[in-house]
Amino acid sequence: MSEKKEEFVIFGNPVEHSKSPQMHNAGFKNIDYNGIYKKHLLEEGNTIKDVFLSNNYAGANITVPHKEFAYENADEVRGLANEIKAVNTYINEDGKVIAYNTDAPGFLYAIESFGEIKSVLLLGAGGTAKAISLALQQSDIEVTVLNRSEGKLKFFKDHNIIATTWNDFIPKEYDLIVNSTSAGLKDEYLPCPEEILKNVLKTARCAFDCVYGKITPFLKLAKENGLETKDGEDMLLYQGVLAFEYFTKENANDETI
Repeated sequence: MSEKKEEFVIFGNPVEHSKSPQMHNAGFKNIDYNGIYKKHLLEEGNTIKDVFLSNNYAGANITVPHKEFAYENADEVRGLANEIKAVNTYINEDGKVIAYNTDAPGFLYAIESFGEIKSVLLLGAGGTAKAISLALQQSDIEVTVLNRSEGKLKFFKDHNIIATTWNDFIPKEYDLIVNSTSAGLKDEYLPCPEEILKNVLKTARCAFDCVYGKITPFLKLAKENGLETKDGEDMLLYQGVLAFEYFTKENANDETI
């Protein structure tokens, strides 16, 4: 009788679009690891710890909109995730939920192909935006966060990051515009008003969308303005590689990736 496979999942809402299972299952197969990775649609973010433990999952990735719930519910948070206050990776250590954030380094890897970036306009103020903003700040890249409402901006201001609402926004020139919202994931919305976007895209060089697998309205508009564009696939890959190493406790070399 074969040994029971360790189960890993991605929690999200929506989660149907996720490519994480293909990625991790291919990785498990490559290193002959006795694991299986599946999708888990989670409606209520606050139930994440109970659902994770009651299913006896060995590990999980967390995507929108549950990263902050996942942070709040973890038994122990390690590394930069303590600053970010949002996590995207859970590990089950003897019934304790250990949490990490691999989005921050994943994002920095993903934008390396753009060359030197000195200033960034970051759209959105959720868990992904928190990770990206701190990663940029630690890399001495100036970042401005732009969000619809004031409610979520305190985090950024507390970390000395410029943060503003649509109504109060005074645009300047940015090298890179980043969409960290889910706009365009399952709809055709832009992440902020079109007049704001058109204004900043005129002078920017690059645009990055954390959504992957489709040309979102944001990326389409950026392309029309002649910007170099990139979707979130590389970020998914790199944050996934780091999570994979936490899951398997093995280094993922270039061949595995």
